[in-house]
Amino acid sequence: MTNRIRVGILGAGRIVQRRMLPGAMNHPEAEILAIASQRADAAKEVGEQFQIPKTYQSYEDLLADSEIDAVYIPATGDQHCRWTVAAAEAGKHVLCEKPLAPTVDEAEEMTAACGKAGVILHEAFMWRHHPRAGKVRELIQEGVIGNLRLINVNFSFDIDRSDWRLRPERGGGAMWDLGCYGVNCARFMTSAEPIEIDAAAHWYETGVDMTMRIGLTFPDQVLANIDCSFEFPFRSRAEFVGDGGRIVLEKPFQPFLDHNIHLWRGTDRDTEAELIETSDVDQWACQLSDFCRSIRAGELLAPAENGLQNMKIMEQVLETAKSRAN
Repeated sequence: MTNRIRVGILGAGRIVQRRMLPGAMNHPEAEILAIASQRADAAKEVGEQFQIPKTYQSYEDLLADSEIDAVYIPATGDQHCRWTVAAAEAGKHVLCEKPLAPTVDEAEEMTAACGKAGVILHEAFMWRHHPRAGKVRELIQEGVIGNLRLINVNFSFDIDRSDWRLRPERGGGAMWDLGCYGVNCARFMTSAEPIEIDAAAHWYETGVDMTMRIGLTFPDQVLANIDCSFEFPFRSRAEFVGDGGRIVLEKPFQPFLDHNIHLWRGTDRDTEAELIETSDVDQWACQLSDFCRSIRAGELLAPAENGLQNMKIMEQVLETAKSRAN
């Protein structure tokens, strides 16, 4: 390897152009060396815009490039397993978009393939890598709000009805796209796994969940309420309530919109909020730094995770919601 990790990107869609590439530009630890697209001329256009040295018309050609150390996979969920396994077999470390796969079986196949090849598999929950997320968990662990008792997470927006995320065969559904953040957030902030799961959903005509309510019970009497939707106005908020105060994050998964922490120390209704400012650094750049750190260490380092456990919880959520609908 060179001093910087050389990364290839398998896709040139909107998340690549709007989020990944701006965060990766002039990165001190990673170089975006190549980009591939299965759409004619898309890789070339994006490559020229972001000054990426190499462009490919197929993912296979990019994976065959011996100069590339790692790949970012932003494809639709139904393609994650195929290209993660292919990347692992080519000896490339993998940063894969969330959710890791449409099923636990595929997630396990991905994890096994990366383990066998000795490469890192890192699920791209970028929000975990921003300093604000770590600071909130630190405040909770220090007991600043007393004993954590309740987590509320909302994430929704009104989706175009032609969007691929409403197609079940492509891994669609509000829970996979949005609810996964709430589940991930609750697990991250409690540093635990749920011991009870409840869920109910409103289903779209294609068969995917349009709106989902998720209830999780964690050890030490911590309850989590999570809702997500493709038919509501934009909502993005997380609240952590203890018996001695509370913390609120506006736009918890988009710190570029609000990177502050709102803290209430005490339970009196007249308690005033304390504003804790955190860095406005790019969360995608932070994620890329931690991905590179794991590659150099030869193991996945916190706050990253390979996503398999989050997948197991979400699959139980989906099965529970479906059972209630029958």
